[in-house]
Amino acid sequence: MGGGYIRNQKNVTMFALADCNNFFVSCERVFRPDLQGKPVIVLSSNDGCAIARSNEAKALGIKMGAPLFKIRDIVTKHHVAVFSGNMALYGDMSQRVRWVLSDFAPSIEVYSIDEAFLDLRGINDVDFDAYAKEISAKCWKYTSIPVSVGIAPTKTLAKIASKLCKQYPKLQGGCYMNRPEDIEKVLRKYPIEDIWGIGRKSVTKLKARGVDTAYEFTQLSEMMVKSELGVAGVRTWRELQGFQCVEFEDGFDASQSICVSRSFSSEIYDVKELQEQIANFAASMSEKLRKQGSVASEMVVFAYTNRFKENVPHIYSNSLVTFATPTSDHRTIITEAIRAIGKIFTVGCGYKKAGVIATKIVAEDCIMYSLFEDTEALDREHKITSALDAINATYGKGTVKLAVQGSGKIKTSSEKQSPHYTTKWSDIPNVTVK
Repeated sequence: MGGGYIRNQKNVTMFALADCNNFFVSCERVFRPDLQGKPVIVLSSNDGCAIARSNEAKALGIKMGAPLFKIRDIVTKHHVAVFSGNMALYGDMSQRVRWVLSDFAPSIEVYSIDEAFLDLRGINDVDFDAYAKEISAKCWKYTSIPVSVGIAPTKTLAKIASKLCKQYPKLQGGCYMNRPEDIEKVLRKYPIEDIWGIGRKSVTKLKARGVDTAYEFTQLSEMMVKSELGVAGVRTWRELQGFQCVEFEDGFDASQSICVSRSFSSEIYDVKELQEQIANFAASMSEKLRKQGSVASEMVVFAYTNRFKENVPHIYSNSLVTFATPTSDHRTIITEAIRAIGKIFTVGCGYKKAGVIATKIVAEDCIMYSLFEDTEALDREHKITSALDAINATYGKGTVKLAVQGSGKIKTSSEKQSPHYTTKWSDIPNVTVK
């Protein structure tokens, strides 16, 4: 198997992957400790499918993506705790975990809401096995979120190491893979379909060649891997052999498009009601732009009817909004979104889904103003938006909003959503001491 594994402790190149276990479920358990050891699932929008499951729920045979109506009997029989998705809570808890991780590495790459890579290059003379366990323990201590931490010479191997933590509790949340014999032992049993960077089509090709494990994959020739899986496949192949090929992306990579949309719990026939929903989508989109320090030059507003409903017109309508000056200002974006949805609304049609998409996104400090731009008006809007953000950050999201946003609630079915424990003052748990 190649010879790329790091064999000494000085000037090592190491990466860690911190992966929150059953993250959405774990977030719910932080504030419901009575659910530890019990089956729990979290549902998608409109309470449709299971998108997160505790280990106990998995043991009952509940599959990822299983529609709630199909597993209703299991839920009832085994008293499975069911929650509607609470993304405000999950996003905030994710940030708290990252705060803890930032104490252990000079740079962090956020891979997803529940995963982050840590760049450990330059950290020498460290017992990395103990270090991985310490990271996991500190995450648990300060956030009550169980985190599996894998450390290895490459990001691909670090992902595998983190998965081992979930399979073997005796690892105490941390796994360090470095010795060639240990890595080979793991790869001999590791399924090809579980390797990071190997997609479904690639898995089919490899299995057709009799390749079922990560180790068997590493035994293929580089020429064969390149012909079957391309350059990306070769990178993964080399990473499994201990050669760093996947670069560490320091910091935050701003999104090039931002979409906020929802399917409604029931069809919307009234234009005012649809505008209210669009206003809330636009508010969320503008907030996402500001959080990443970006502005958008264009926005697409869309809405469509229920494509599964028979004997009614199936309509998909959209409208493109172009901003003379790229913006992320709250009122500007909401006003234009409302105007756009009014143009495409068709009387008599029941709209089942709608949304907004920000495109042509650039960094805020890259804005070029024209000579005829009313910069005073733009500055005024920016100050208003900044004031709204400051108030909502202090007193909770949605404390201040535009009248057109109505209650600020999206028309989705989320009957089992937990309180916003960490983002709304009104939802902070009360403790009575006698």
